[in-house]
Amino acid sequence: MLPLMDPFSVVFAAVVAFCGPGQRPRATLVVAQLAGAAALLVSITAAFVLATYGPGQSRCLGGDPLCLAARLDTVSVTMLLLVSFVGLVVLRYASTYLDGELRQGAFMGWLCLTLACVLLLVQSGSLLQFAGAWVATSLCLHRLLLYYPDRLQARRAARKKFITARVGDGALVLGFILLAIAYRTGDIAQIVSAAREGNAPPAAIFAAALMAVAALLKSAQFPTHGWLTEVMETPTPVSALLHAGVINAGGFLLIRFADVMLLAPGVLATLALIGGFTALFAALVMLTQAAVKTSLAWSTIAQMGFMILECGLGLFPLALLHIVAHSLYKAHAFLSSGDAVERVASVSRPGPVAIPDSAAVGKAMMLALLIYVAIGAVAGIAHKSPQAIALGAILVFGVAYLLAQGLADQAPRALTWRTAAASVAAAIGYFVLQTLAEFLTRGALPPAPPPGPLEWAVIVLAVFSFGTVALAQALFPLWAYHPAAAGLRVHLSNGLYANAVFDRLIGGWTWPRMNEKAAMKEEHA
Repeated sequence: MLPLMDPFSVVFAAVVAFCGPGQRPRATLVVAQLAGAAALLVSITAAFVLATYGPGQSRCLGGDPLCLAARLDTVSVTMLLLVSFVGLVVLRYASTYLDGELRQGAFMGWLCLTLACVLLLVQSGSLLQFAGAWVATSLCLHRLLLYYPDRLQARRAARKKFITARVGDGALVLGFILLAIAYRTGDIAQIVSAAREGNAPPAAIFAAALMAVAALLKSAQFPTHGWLTEVMETPTPVSALLHAGVINAGGFLLIRFADVMLLAPGVLATLALIGGFTALFAALVMLTQAAVKTSLAWSTIAQMGFMILECGLGLFPLALLHIVAHSLYKAHAFLSSGDAVERVASVSRPGPVAIPDSAAVGKAMMLALLIYVAIGAVAGIAHKSPQAIALGAILVFGVAYLLAQGLADQAPRALTWRTAAASVAAAIGYFVLQTLAEFLTRGALPPAPPPGPLEWAVIVLAVFSFGTVALAQALFPLWAYHPAAAGLRVHLSNGLYANAVFDRLIGGWTWPRMNEKAAMKEEHA
């Protein structure tokens, strides 16, 4: 029952905040930060209990699998530590960021309630608890997105998010009903254990497909990604919590039910294709954005796409590692975005830029491949799964981009050595972290299965696609000023208009004229 103290302490802080929803609620701010610190302390204690006594699950109300239950394993403890740490940082930041706002207390209340729902979600031991926390997280986030309800853009983005989330909620609930019917239990541990033993009722395959739909919608994957790029009207602490915590729920769903997902290879292949395309698409669009927060939003879409790709390839330990790394980075990026803008604005002129030619890019590709093979040979690449080797090859393309800058003719020698050192460190880090993630999640998450013809086709397509885009990006300075590139940049900056098409499908591009006039009057006032 120890981990359940995490959300309860934060819920208490939310109740205190709602009792004093006004301006500068000093007591509320103190209680909220203390609750965040208590949640982190409980998470650390849970990690110690896991390391000492091993995994387990506590239940209440006579052990009914549908009741409130805390599941204690590597996955849940990792997510508890991550969410509680990010939550504490966001709560501390929000206490000063919104100082003087008329509804600061209410904002802290909804922020605490959202955090509590995420903490309850990541430790869920039953289907009912998981679904309830999933839906509650989305509803609480909706209140935060409407913190400035008079802003037309905020209402528009919140409406789009609400529609997308409700469709995802419906897919998740229906999938969980099928799982409960297929395995005759609502206990997640029992369901996962039966799936790992190869028990694959037809209802479980359909459930895997529905959970995949829920994960794609929750993680803002193409073509329903538009809402994530439009929620910039919300305060920065909400953006940090959304991009570093809530958005990970889709990936966490796939990771928690990894053994069930492995029963449906076709579903995994679809996830890999959609995730890989979203990652490439969003990464290219991100490069064309001028606003810092919008660029970070596209970065989140790309990172979530890559995480979905990892899940589709069966690399669930790496997907969990990706969630941790991305969350820590993205929380820092959003909370420091204002300072970053000021630092860039204070620079009088940019420094020298090394522009590689095609020969330098070719040398960089070959050198990156040699670094990968050499370090991989020491790390035992022959014993790695083909999926993990392919993911490392995709990393090689990023390493090659770094090396190309250092191998450019006009690059200073110091830059050459720095990029070479960074490339070696990236290759070493990949193999070390991959081995560590697989070791820590052994028994909690399944290893990547041997690929069949379908999986091999997806692997080859992913490596070829990422390689082509990396090559085009490395050579970008050579064709950036071509007339065709200028037009492509305009189309990419608009996300290839996929979001506009989605707006028309849901009717979100129109608003009553009265609301528009009222919004214009408020802006002029």
